[in-house]
Amino acid sequence: THWKHGGIVGVFGYGGGVIGRYSDLQDQFPSIAHFHTVRVNQPGSYFYNTDYLRTLCDLWEYRGSGMMNLHGSTGDIIFLGTFTDQLEPIFFELTHVLQQDLGGSGSNLRTPSCCIGKARCEWSCYDTQDMCYEMTTHYQDELHRPQFPYKFKFKFDGCPNCCVASIARADMSFIGTWKDDIRMDQKAVKAYIGGEIKPNAGAHSGKDWGKFDIEKEVIGLCPTGCMWMEGGKLMIDNRECNRCMHCINVMPQALWPGKDTGVSILLGAKAPILEGAQMSLLTVPFMKAEPPYDNIKEKVIEPVWEWWMEEGKNRERLGELIQRQGIRRLLEILKIPAMPQVVREPRSNPYIFWKEEDVPGGFKRDIKDYRSRHKR
Repeated sequence: THWKHGGIVGVFGYGGGVIGRYSDLQDQFPSIAHFHTVRVNQPGSYFYNTDYLRTLCDLWEYRGSGMMNLHGSTGDIIFLGTFTDQLEPIFFELTHVLQQDLGGSGSNLRTPSCCIGKARCEWSCYDTQDMCYEMTTHYQDELHRPQFPYKFKFKFDGCPNCCVASIARADMSFIGTWKDDIRMDQKAVKAYIGGEIKPNAGAHSGKDWGKFDIEKEVIGLCPTGCMWMEGGKLMIDNRECNRCMHCINVMPQALWPGKDTGVSILLGAKAPILEGAQMSLLTVPFMKAEPPYDNIKEKVIEPVWEWWMEEGKNRERLGELIQRQGIRRLLEILKIPAMPQVVREPRSNPYIFWKEEDVPGGFKRDIKDYRSRHKR
């Protein structure tokens, strides 16, 4: 195209936040000789008031093209199109008047984003907004001064419904979960069965779907088959529950997440760039998520970053490094013992290899003996 993407342009002290765009037809179209994109760190859960939105629009109408994108796939407010000499005034007004910072761009920590969390959602298992804000402020250097092999995204989902799609889009996904039993109101279960309460919170009420059938619509759709009716009561084998949230979504007045809550941490999701698209890998099934989240910073985030910065190739996302070096290496970095759940298909998907020190008595490798039994 006629656009040069990237280039060295930005605001003083920051390596990210501004994406340079220059036209190669500057003489013919001087009004768009530069068309830089500015990423602005969005408010948590996208909470705005109208005065703030009007101020943003006035700023960009005055100093940019007036075109905005709410929001980018990372979550940022995207200001589309301005000249280099406008960048410092924009930055000053954002930070000193609006109390708003630039977001991430380049090979750095991208702007963390979160779902609506405990502000509006009764299912949120931890305070997504607080954790998102803490990680944003704590890791300012990683956010504004690119030092990684490539981009790195945090996303915070309050429950397994995954409203910011962290499991598909984040290098490190924090998904709210619980360790104890699903809470249940048997009277409300009977009310759903009797038709007194509409299933799915009335979301499917525009059409006559017939009488609610708990066997067909809840029990039969449980992925682990851990639910059944017994004596007119709904029974759940919580040891087999994988927290898919389907039953809770269908009967929100009868079932709730447990009270012993925390986060599951998943690693490695991304869009298809070097390799194909990847969903994130469940790596830490449960951790407590309480301010200031030092357990997560010290035991998960920083060891993973240290490994990735040391071993990652240029433009290699974390998921691709895991794919290249293996899940065994990731578990060693995080000091997590291997579990049967890590192996998708025994013997045909060899993620786990035994080391000599792991086997009582050790073992010796004899390549000649191996080749005598396995000819090339």
